[in-house]
Amino acid sequence: MTAFNLLAHDEQMRILHDLALRALALYPLPPGTTAKLLNLSENATYRIDAPDGRRWALRVHRDGYQSDMAIASELAWAVDLRRSGIAVTPNPIHGRDGALVQSVPDARMASPRRVVLFDWETGAEPGITDNLTHSFAALGEIAARMHVHARRWQRPQWFTRHTWNFDTALGEDRPHWGRWRDGIGMDGEKRRLFQRTVDLIGRRLAAYGMGRERFGLIHSDLRLANLLIDGSTVKVIDFDDCGFSWYMYDAATPVSFYEHEPQVPELIEHWKAGYRKVLPLSQEDEAEIPTFVMLRRILLVAWIASHIEAEFPKSLGAGYTDGTLPLCEDYMRRFG
Repeated sequence: MTAFNLLAHDEQMRILHDLALRALALYPLPPGTTAKLLNLSENATYRIDAPDGRRWALRVHRDGYQSDMAIASELAWAVDLRRSGIAVTPNPIHGRDGALVQSVPDARMASPRRVVLFDWETGAEPGITDNLTHSFAALGEIAARMHVHARRWQRPQWFTRHTWNFDTALGEDRPHWGRWRDGIGMDGEKRRLFQRTVDLIGRRLAAYGMGRERFGLIHSDLRLANLLIDGSTVKVIDFDDCGFSWYMYDAATPVSFYEHEPQVPELIEHWKAGYRKVLPLSQEDEAEIPTFVMLRRILLVAWIASHIEAEFPKSLGAGYTDGTLPLCEDYMRRFG
């Protein structure tokens, strides 16, 4: 049998769709409920429609990225954020056996896939061409509220999530999203510029430190695709990458894939204004936001290479690597 990750993309999608349909039997859903692929990124997300008009979202987890306990930890935090009124987050649905995290085996896969079903959240994803002033200010305020909650929340003893530090993001020893050195279109000259930039990021973050006031539990992926705008409400979805990192990293992720756009500095100012409604920002915090934007950009170069089988990373490819070069040069001029 051919390993799943060696199959053609269309065949992988067919198998994942079959698995998603079989997963529906694990939940109290009516007959005739259907599944339609919405997004393929770290995970595969399906829109689930019942004949009576009810709707849910099913997340099929990527093999080997998160453990059952890590997924349960993610859900525990997101549920408490919603229950506490801190942020509007998707509500997970218990399976017929009472568990939130379900497991679906498939003979064509090396191991069962974990799945989670959520209530459907209304709203639209903002685009970079939209008027994002309000969205970024609201997002900064929500991020600060989440940071306050994370500092005070009594986590379950079994709680476990990734740590996103310099080594696990840009290091050489098994970074979570792969090595930036393996970025699409990399060559010797590009690697040398990237390396100088990465070294500078490392020095600045070492000086900034990982004290409790600067480093803790965060969403880690607060980009536009993980927001839903529903009237005046900004909803936060997809906590799959949440973990322990610098709080100011949450200021960088909203501009993911658009770091080069001219409006980014203004949008970050609106994010900071929203954040200050809840928490103060020190001069040191503000000074390192460009470092976190640069870290995120290089981290995404690695992510694209390690997820190149999916359509969105494939569409970015070497162009994203090349587009990072002027950002590296600008960062080195400003901070080197």
